[in-house]
Amino acid sequence: MPSAPQLTARPAGRPLTGTVRAPGDKSISHRSMIFGAMATGVTEVEGLLEGDDILATARAAEAFGATVERLGEGRWRVTGQGGLKTPASVIDCGNAGTGVRLLMGAAAGYPVTATFDGDASLRKRPMKRVTGPLTEMGARFDWAAEEDRLPVTVQGGDLKGIDYLQTVASAQIKSAILLAGLNASGETVITEPEKSRDHTERMLRAFGAEVGVEPVGEGWKITLNGGQALTGTTVSVPGDPSSAAFPLAAGLIVPGSSVTVEGVMLNPLRTGLFDTWIEMGADLTIANERESGGERIGDVTARHSALKGIVVPESRAASMIDEYPILAATAAFAEGATVMRGVGEMRVKESDRISLMVNGLRACGVRVEEEAEGFIVAGGPVKGGATVATAHDHRIAMSHLVLGLAAEQPVSVLDPEMIATSFPGFVEMMSRLGAEIAG
Repeated sequence: MPSAPQLTARPAGRPLTGTVRAPGDKSISHRSMIFGAMATGVTEVEGLLEGDDILATARAAEAFGATVERLGEGRWRVTGQGGLKTPASVIDCGNAGTGVRLLMGAAAGYPVTATFDGDASLRKRPMKRVTGPLTEMGARFDWAAEEDRLPVTVQGGDLKGIDYLQTVASAQIKSAILLAGLNASGETVITEPEKSRDHTERMLRAFGAEVGVEPVGEGWKITLNGGQALTGTTVSVPGDPSSAAFPLAAGLIVPGSSVTVEGVMLNPLRTGLFDTWIEMGADLTIANERESGGERIGDVTARHSALKGIVVPESRAASMIDEYPILAATAAFAEGATVMRGVGEMRVKESDRISLMVNGLRACGVRVEEEAEGFIVAGGPVKGGATVATAHDHRIAMSHLVLGLAAEQPVSVLDPEMIATSFPGFVEMMSRLGAEIAG
C-alpha cells in the first residue's frame, strides 16, 4: 500500500475487466487467531487476511501465551495452550474494533489481568456495549482515562452465565459474551430480536464446542453451556464480501465493465449488499457455489448496469452495516433516490461514516440528505473533482476512490494508508482490472 498522503482515482477511459480473488474475510481471520489461542493444540489457517487489524490480533494471541507462526502468504499456525495467560504488556489492538471486543470477552473468562489499548480512532469507539454484559457475568473493568473508552484493564475469571437480551444487532457483542461464556459457570443465553452475523457460532462448533441456536421471531436464541474446551482445527478463510464489494462496485458503475471476484463468502447474513444491488437492477451473477470451512462461497460477477434508487429495508442493516459507504457511492450513479435508514450504528464505526460519506459525496457534486439515523442519496451526474477527508477510515477512502473511477473528474482521498487495515493490495488489485489509482 503506498504511503502517499493522498491517493487519486481518475475516470476510467475504458471498461474494467478481469478476474481477481478477494482478500480473506476479516471476521473469520480475527476469530481464527483468537479461537486458536484459546484452544488446546494446533490451528492451521489458510487464506488469512494479512491486514494491520488482523496482525494486531495475531500479536495479541501471542501475548496471551499462544505460539503464532507465519508459514507463508496467508498461511499461519497457532498453537494454543488451552487457555489465555496474563500478558506481560499492554495489548495494543491498533484500529481493530472487532479484535479488541472479542479479545476482551475471551480474556474475561480466564483468571488473567490484561490492559487493552488502541490507536486514536479506536480510543474514540464505545466499549461499554461489551464490558456491560461482561460485568454482569462477573468480570471487572478499570477505565484508565474516560469511562467507555480505551484504555481499559480487565480482571477476568470466576464468571457466571447470563440470560442476555441484545437490543443492538451486533456480532461483536454477541461474540464477546459467548467467548466469556465458554469459561463461565452455568448456561449463557443470548436472545437477538434481529439476527447478526453467526461466524462465532459456526466457528465454535468447528473448534469442538456445542452451541444451540433456535429461531425466535425474526431473530434467534443462542445457548452455550460453560466449561467447554476448544480443540485446534483447520480454518480455511473465505473471501471477504465486504472487500469484494469494491471491485464489484467499480464493475457496476464504469461503462462496459465486467469484473469477477472469486471465492467470495455467501453467508446469507453477509450478502445484504448483493441483494440490495440486485433490487436496484444490478447485473450481478454468482457461479461455482460450493462449501468451504462451513461457509458457502462462490464467484461473483458484476457487469455495468443501469441502477435505480430504492428504499433499502432497515432490517437489512445488520447484514451489511460495513457496506453502506460503498452502497452510497454506487447509489450516486443510480436513477432516483436511494434511501438508507436505520443505520445509526455507522456513526460509531472507525469514524462517523454517515457524515463523512455525506460530506464526501456533496464535495463530488452529489445531492445527499443527512438524517440522524441514515441518509438519502439522489442519483445523477457525479462531477468529482474533490479531495475527500477520510478521518483515517479505510472504507470511506476506498468508497470514494471507486466513485472517482466513474465520475466526470478525478477524486482524491486523504490519509489512504489506513486502507491496509482491511484490504492490503487494494490499489494493485484495482490496477489489474484497469483502474487508474495512484498517489
